[in-house]
Amino acid sequence: MHDAEPLKPSNTGWLIADVVQDTFAFGWSRTEVDAQLLALLDDPQWQPYVVFPGEYVQPPERAISALASDAPHSGKRPLFILLDATWSEARKMFRKSPYLDRFPVLGFQPEQISHYQLRRAKRDDHFCTSEVAALCLELSPDARDVHAGQVLERYLAVYTHHYLRAKHQLPPQWEGDAHQALQSTLQPS
Repeated sequence: MHDAEPLKPSNTGWLIADVVQDTFAFGWSRTEVDAQLLALLDDPQWQPYVVFPGEYVQPPERAISALASDAPHSGKRPLFILLDATWSEARKMFRKSPYLDRFPVLGFQPEQISHYQLRRAKRDDHFCTSEVAALCLELSPDARDVHAGQVLERYLAVYTHHYLRAKHQLPPQWEGDAHQALQSTLQPS
């Protein structure tokens, strides 16, 4: 996480930890790397993937487009590294984190556009952190991860609804579409 990101009320990175049990969060610094982060990256149970648009990757062969097709199959659990920041900050983090250079970069070419409304990116294919996490979870062969991705998408919609309603000093619509969709996802099947 970029240093100011956790303090922003529009940050969605914390939503991931509410939904995904195995979530780790670390502050980013250009000059110091958290020793616990380095230990996690070296833990043999994980296969780290930096999640970032492939257009920024050098050399280009480091970029992969989907885990199912061209990713190395190591048999390890995927560890998705998300850079939680604004786009300009995330590009800086990507360039100035040489300890991540040894990992493949997973880029998405999703057909949908971002639904995030609290901060606007310059491009429709730039997603907020929780949207990226949901896309990552959808790649998993584990149905629990796929379900967590669906919950995360709907949780973001509820969070956005509450944020925008509060911004305009309006009460949330508890029976609205966002709440109903989240409730239907949380109901046992």
